[in-house]
Amino acid sequence: MTQEKQDPSRDRLLGMDQPITRRDFLNGIAVGAAAAAANPVFAASSPAAAAVGDAGLPPAAQDAFGYYPPLLTGLRGSHPGSFEDAHALRDGQSWPAPTDTREEYDLIVVGGGISGLAAAHFYRANAKGKSRILILDNHDDFGGHAKRNEFNLDGHLNLLNGGTLEIDSPRPYGPIAAGLLTTLGIDVPKLIKTTQNPEFYEQSGLQSGMFFDRETFGADKLSVGLGDLPFKQFLADAPLSAAARTQIVQIQESKIDYLPGLSSDEKKQRLSRISYEAFLRDLVRVEPAVLSFYHARTMGEWGVGTDAVSALDCWGLSLPGFQGMNLAKGSIRRMGFTPAGYEDTGGSFRLHFPDGNATIARLLVRNLIPSAVPGNSAQDVVTARVNYAQLDRNTAPVRLRLNSIVIRARHVGDPATASQVEVTYLRGGRPFTARARGTVLAGYNMMIPYLCPELPAVQKDALHKLVKTPLVYTSVALRNRKAFDALKVHRIYAPGSYHTYFHLNPQVNIGAYQSPKSAEDPILVHMVRTPCKPGLSEHDQNSAGRAELLSTSFETFERNIRDQLARTLGKGGFDPARDITAITVNRWPHGYAPEYNPLFDPDVPESQRPHVIGRMQFGRIAIANSDSGGGAYTDSAINQGHRAVMELLHKV
Repeated sequence: MTQEKQDPSRDRLLGMDQPITRRDFLNGIAVGAAAAAANPVFAASSPAAAAVGDAGLPPAAQDAFGYYPPLLTGLRGSHPGSFEDAHALRDGQSWPAPTDTREEYDLIVVGGGISGLAAAHFYRANAKGKSRILILDNHDDFGGHAKRNEFNLDGHLNLLNGGTLEIDSPRPYGPIAAGLLTTLGIDVPKLIKTTQNPEFYEQSGLQSGMFFDRETFGADKLSVGLGDLPFKQFLADAPLSAAARTQIVQIQESKIDYLPGLSSDEKKQRLSRISYEAFLRDLVRVEPAVLSFYHARTMGEWGVGTDAVSALDCWGLSLPGFQGMNLAKGSIRRMGFTPAGYEDTGGSFRLHFPDGNATIARLLVRNLIPSAVPGNSAQDVVTARVNYAQLDRNTAPVRLRLNSIVIRARHVGDPATASQVEVTYLRGGRPFTARARGTVLAGYNMMIPYLCPELPAVQKDALHKLVKTPLVYTSVALRNRKAFDALKVHRIYAPGSYHTYFHLNPQVNIGAYQSPKSAEDPILVHMVRTPCKPGLSEHDQNSAGRAELLSTSFETFERNIRDQLARTLGKGGFDPARDITAITVNRWPHGYAPEYNPLFDPDVPESQRPHVIGRMQFGRIAIANSDSGGGAYTDSAINQGHRAVMELLHKV
């Protein structure tokens, strides 16, 4: 469902002319610079400005009065200004000789996401004596994919995750990741019990639904009761043939063995090498409309449709069709799976903060730079106002420098014997250098060969293979949820639409933060889009989707958002021109960390997989990020930060 052609009359009905908070070039650099220009006190009295001025650094946007990126709307995620220089580096651009800031540290961390922040924490905790640490990040805010979207709706704080959703992993958190959560004051079982209300909307009489779009299914139709009603009843009025409805009911409810005569292990082997789409098409023998019905079920988990996810992975995700196949009990997600078999270790606790795992990033920053984040608990950090001017002070042992994209990390001398690493980064388009005894590269791993061209060829080749999954998390502010209540729905699966599913903001009440409860209250809606290209391998789909996201304007996103919500919720009285008050599009061309996919990746020992080869220590340079753990999970990001730091400390 895509509105490509611009129809002025349709645009007016959708509200494209309404003065909501949005538009393309709202980013932290511009806002900060404007605030600095408007505040003559900035240059003279900002602590960080005074601290770095002698080193030749320009005034920092993050030190300007009023600098607060979580409130920004429009295009966020990989926002304008955060990635262009990285692409220029990739394409061979060079810069003038850098200015030497004369800054020296024990550790420089490249990347201020959870892995980089965790690395800084673990270094301080394990190094002997006091450590001086500099964290550099290309974005205008810290947290990496753990992005916070903050809205003031009718005087009330409303939060939504612009990236990493929650604490959730296919295996229990190990001692490193779990220990860090404890250090930060996150008591997961207690917070689950005291802050989460996952049944709130069901208790209010709302259900899940599915939107059948006319482009895919022949007619626009919202069906309510997905997962609550028997499927025959749920599909009674769906724009599907009688045969398609019968086949879906069979997939959902019948117990049929589609691979008779094989053992459980033999079935798993077979299912690991065919896609879920092929399973439905070739073994269940369904018609095309049924394939469309299920196609987007895997997109939220893996960013691609059922054509690029193995049937065995989908069994592990509890998708239907396997009830009668007598597969040995266990649940998997692709993390750690090999076709030869696996051990089910159980999953982690699941905990969602109002801003997703941005809360973890904030707690890490509080741990590293206490003056920047007021408060003392996981409960109060949710509503704390971060003081960005405190992040980069010369008197602090840990400094966090935003809007600073690294273009080079090289040893000062022979990597085998060098005692320092020199890091070159751009700020305001100008290159600067700083040095450290060790460096952790905690950004996107596929960029590392451009930062460190001296790496061994086999390592660079492995890093280039770590193509991340693109995705979009959109936050839409509405005047109220009346249309949802009128339609008796709170979550909608839309496999043929621009965003493949969306839902009302989950009910989480923590500390002073209270979620809206009345249908009259303003509320946020979370929408998910994965720009995949069916028919290609997973990594080729990811590359194509990344190119699409980088070439898509905010106007196109907005038009599709308005059109989708109008068509889906219109019969409930929804008016996009009246009811939408703000839009934030979190665009992640490099989203989920790449994981092993048995459909396309060779079955090789763990030691030979690209993420393991790619993370090899190189002198005083170590590599972190969830990419180097082969899984898009927060515990992986934390564990990889710890591993990288311990490698460096062993080197020292």
